[in-house]
Amino acid sequence: MALSRKCVPFTPFDRELAKSSIAIVTAGGVHMKEQEPFNIADELGDLTFRIIPPDVDSKNLMVTHHHYDHSDADHDINVVFPIDVLRDLVEEGFVGGVARKHVGYMGYTMQLKAMYEGTAPEIANEIDRGSRADAVVLTGG
Repeated sequence: MALSRKCVPFTPFDRELAKSSIAIVTAGGVHMKEQEPFNIADELGDLTFRIIPPDVDSKNLMVTHHHYDHSDADHDINVVFPIDVLRDLVEEGFVGGVARKHVGYMGYTMQLKAMYEGTAPEIANEIDRGSRADAVVLTGG
C-alpha cells in the first residue's frame, strides 16, 4: 500500500507581523551545546529533535549534521537559526515577539515514512503546545 499524503490546504497568514510571535524550526541540525548531538553515525538518519528555549544565547548553539557544509553556520549560527535576527526584528517592532520554544532537527533521513508520520507531527505538536507561536520560520541546512 502506498503512503497517502494529504495536501495541507493553503492558509494565508492574516495577522500583522508586528503583533505576531515567531518560532524557528530548523532542519539544519542545530542544538544547544549541552544537548545530546544528533547521531550522524546512523546511516538512516536521526529522527530526534531538540527543544531550544527562547532566551538561548546564540553562542551556546551548534550544528551536528554531515550532509551539508555548515562552516558558515559554525561561524554564525544565525545563518541557519536566525534567533539574533528575530530578536532584532522584535526590538525594531517589525515582529511582535519570540515564541516560547523553537526546534532543531537533522533534516537528513532515509526513513521518510517515519519522518512524515512520526517526527514531523511531533515537531508540529511541540510548537503548538506552549510556544504561543503565530507563525514558524522553517530553515534548512
